Amino acid sequence: MMRDNYGGKAKGYGCAKKGADADELSLSASPCPTAVGMGSSGDAVPRRSSRNGALIFGIAVFIVSFFAVLGCSFAIWGDVDAIAIVVALMVATLACSSLHVALSWERVVILRLGKVNRVAGPGVYATIPVIEHGTMRVDQRTMCTTFYAERTLTADLIPVSVDAVLYWIVRDAEQACTEVGDYYVAVTCLAQTALREAVGRKAVAEVALARNELDIEIEEDVARISSDWGIDIIAVKVRDIVIPEELQESMSLEARADRERNARMTVASVEADLAEALSEAAKIYADSENAMKLRTMLMQYETVKESGGTVVTVPTAVSDGFAEGVQIR
Repeated sequence: MMRDNYGGKAKGYGCAKKGADADELSLSASPCPTAVGMGSSGDAVPRRSSRNGALIFGIAVFIVSFFAVLGCSFAIWGDVDAIAIVVALMVATLACSSLHVALSWERVVILRLGKVNRVAGPGVYATIPVIEHGTMRVDQRTMCTTFYAERTLTADLIPVSVDAVLYWIVRDAEQACTEVGDYYVAVTCLAQTALREAVGRKAVAEVALARNELDIEIEEDVARISSDWGIDIIAVKVRDIVIPEELQESMSLEARADRERNARMTVASVEADLAEALSEAAKIYADSENAMKLRTMLMQYETVKESGGTVVTVPTAVSDGFAEGVQIR
């Protein structure tokens, strides 16, 4: 019997969901994520494709073959008896088991007497009854698989929970059928194991801050093994990282201390530059008495301007004469 699935026991875009145990994965037949659209008549139509067309084709082949035999019997002998009906049923069954339809994204691995003969599809293909049969329908669209690593120890022995998603595609249907028993479950377990190993090689700070590096590391680990199964890994994305609550507060305090230290270092650097500039300005004022007077006048002007007062400028000659008059008295 043909395994009419798209990856072992999980059909379509089956997603891995958490079971009773964190290490056990159950595969759902619903798309990832599940979504529905609206058809032209307003009824809810699932966005996931169906095989209704292929089923209708098989029924049509059976009906056409059945009535074709009955028509030939009637044309030759002028009557339809029980023998003709039995023959028509046999011919219709053989025709239905010989002609099949593979959808545009499907590839069917066909065995002849137990050995791989060819990969058929898409479209109509024929098999020899009894001698040949299709063993697996492989969906070659991009698959979406979620996987988890709950309470996995990091390199600094901190338990964290990581939720990620894997995007992959079956490149070679024959390899996926012959090299691994259930490629969907195998890819899911492989991704989960790679996630646990990647988290175990990093400290909790690296896991929390370097998601891109974690994505790349998991993708490379999974792709290296799954390539022998005829599977290509498109991308791995870490969706969520859960750190224990008792550790979140300490990490927040540590991050706050780092920010305060950086702020103080920035202020100290600015003050050092300012002190250096003031030192150079002081040397210039010390060498030029006029420059010092101009600076004094400018500071007085800025002070009076801020307070809203008035500056009265006395000519130099008048002030000198006033000073001389005071000295004579």
